[in-house]
Amino acid sequence: MKTQILIAALFFGGLVTAQQKKDSLKVNAIDAVNIKKQVFKKQGDRLVYDVASSSIAKGTNTFNLLKQTPMISSIDGKTLKILGKNDAIIYINNKKTNMDSEALIEMLKSTPSEDIQKIEVITVPGSEFQVESKEGVINIVMKKSKNNGYNGTLKMQNEQAYYNNPNAGASFNFRQGKWSGNSNFRTGSWTDRQRYTLSNGDPTFRNESYGFNDDPNKTLGGGFNIDYEINKKHSLGFSYNMRYNKSFNSVLDITNWQNGVLNNRTVNHEDAQTRNHSFNLNYEMKTDSLGSKLTSNVSYLWFNRDKVSFNESFPLDNNPENNYSALHQSVPQIINNYAANIDYLKKTAKGATWLMGVSYNHTNTDNDTQQDKLKNGEFVIDPNQTNHFIYKENILGIYLNYERKLTEKLSGKIGARYEMTRSTGDILGKTGFERNYNNILPYLNLNYAINSDHNLSYTFSSRIRRPRFWELNPSRTYFTPTNYTQNNPFILAAKFYNQELNYMYKNAFYANLSFNMVEDAAASDLIPLQGTVTAPKRDANGNIIYDGSGNAITETTRFLRYIRTNYGKNRELALTLGMNKSWFKEIWTTNYSVNLGYVTYTGGVWEDPTSMPAPGETEVVEPYIINVKNYNMSATINNVIRLSSKKDWFLGVNYFFASQTAMEGGMIAARQSFDFNVKKIIGDWTIVAEVSDLFNQSFYSIKGVQPNGKYNNITNFNYPRLMSIGVTYNFGNQKLKKAREMKSANDAVKSRT
Repeated sequence: MKTQILIAALFFGGLVTAQQKKDSLKVNAIDAVNIKKQVFKKQGDRLVYDVASSSIAKGTNTFNLLKQTPMISSIDGKTLKILGKNDAIIYINNKKTNMDSEALIEMLKSTPSEDIQKIEVITVPGSEFQVESKEGVINIVMKKSKNNGYNGTLKMQNEQAYYNNPNAGASFNFRQGKWSGNSNFRTGSWTDRQRYTLSNGDPTFRNESYGFNDDPNKTLGGGFNIDYEINKKHSLGFSYNMRYNKSFNSVLDITNWQNGVLNNRTVNHEDAQTRNHSFNLNYEMKTDSLGSKLTSNVSYLWFNRDKVSFNESFPLDNNPENNYSALHQSVPQIINNYAANIDYLKKTAKGATWLMGVSYNHTNTDNDTQQDKLKNGEFVIDPNQTNHFIYKENILGIYLNYERKLTEKLSGKIGARYEMTRSTGDILGKTGFERNYNNILPYLNLNYAINSDHNLSYTFSSRIRRPRFWELNPSRTYFTPTNYTQNNPFILAAKFYNQELNYMYKNAFYANLSFNMVEDAAASDLIPLQGTVTAPKRDANGNIIYDGSGNAITETTRFLRYIRTNYGKNRELALTLGMNKSWFKEIWTTNYSVNLGYVTYTGGVWEDPTSMPAPGETEVVEPYIINVKNYNMSATINNVIRLSSKKDWFLGVNYFFASQTAMEGGMIAARQSFDFNVKKIIGDWTIVAEVSDLFNQSFYSIKGVQPNGKYNNITNFNYPRLMSIGVTYNFGNQKLKKAREMKSANDAVKSRT
């Protein structure tokens, strides 16, 4: 309760202070200057944060700058959220970035904030954006200068969580006449430590598991982008990005208890490596002096992940019927994607804008899963879990937008996107499916500037969410032999309908009311299915045991299977109140927001579509009923304090709180995080020391209980406290214009790898 009172006091205290009357002419003059700058303002379908007019944008990197941007937050230092709930897709100069998510975050952390002109937050993107579900867009607009020359950034950082992890990166930009380009390189190591507590059962049975996972990772990544201005109307560009990740000797060690009795210990050793290469060829032609242009892209993506594991279970209860068991597993995945798109942007003399385009994606995924299990002292193929899955997908998209200013105060944007999807899945020698569907996805935005102090806008959008390619691969990831996650090749695309009403006051205070509907919803978390398998009992050599009458003796084994599948529908109503304002001649900059939400999840899972029992086995799955209604709230409080008149010392103090929140798989316990950092600028050098989640309180703990009394609880403690120190050096001409960023034709596919 004290936490909520503190949040309310800080937030609404800021509102009251902002409304206090100024008595002196000197203060009024300062206010006039701040309004003229318009650091934060509503513009059409987006909210614009004018970084060049903000004092906090000096001597930091783009990722930290985004965390200080209104409506954007990050609690884990690895992902960005909009309004505390929507995933963020990054665009640079209105073109989607051409790299995977982890490489993108590293790029943002190595890009100097001085290169940024403004940040645009689009909570409900238009038809021209390649996004899914309720994803929002962050568009980073770079500063422009025609200067020739070069610049770059070198960065070294050391992070201490449970383990110590160093990393380094470099970026280089150049411009000379008609040629321009940029490149980046990064490398680092990270060993992730997680501690698990798992419990499940019903009023008559309980299973408890305790253990840890050490996952060492080494990453190497980079890429380059080169652009040639053929003449004032024609430009040609090429980009390449790669990432290699190696995780060898990842160890999961779990001890299991049944009904309070020590049962067994499971140890899983895993080696995995991922390779990702993407290429894009871009051509742009300017068709008039108003800004009209034709843009085309041809792209290729190759993704390969190899994973092999060895899972052993050791009996610990001295029961002679409990035997040592083991299995080998190999789960490779290869993705090839070919894509192309053509966009035509037409601007008219009356200020209207037309955008029309067509895109095509062809994707082929190859998943050849092999699994052996120990039988009679030898490893033999497990036919139930060995499969070769081929998935092919073709998507044709056609989109059209029209945008114009209707009156002096009213502007609008209307559009639609038509997508035709044709896909096939074949589990060779077992089963297959064909899935074809068409979607018309409308979009509408109306923006009304009531006066200089008040702005009101409404947005509607429809989207779909296709399953990620790794979610379709019908393989398992084992915690124990009877506790595992199961992917699902039969999962359907979900349909999203998003509405939003946004109000802004004096370019500093905002309120955002949103309502989202989802049909054919698939769980954002995994659905825990409990059940039993009844099979003939076997001896140590794998032979069936018979009774005196010659009948096979059977035994029943309980399992807990976490599955990705569709379950029904959900609804979400959310209100966000926010403030972004500077105080005391910009010595203190505040960015506060409070999110209030009400969600409902309705549906259920009555069978496992992936279930294929072996001959002689009988499987029974307990129905999983979803009927959840939940109120929740979260708050973000960010403060930047300038400690010196020279603007070379800064203190950051941040706090995040999320109340208990319902998900399809259960109730997530409350989380909070207190962070602080100190920044020192010395010429071209910047030194930053940070502590994230000082009190180790942002880990996940989930509890789920069914109407029939079955329960499933998970605590995943990932040692979130992180201490780091980083040194960044910027060299060269920092006013150099960046090379032309190019949108890749396979942007939507990259997010699904």
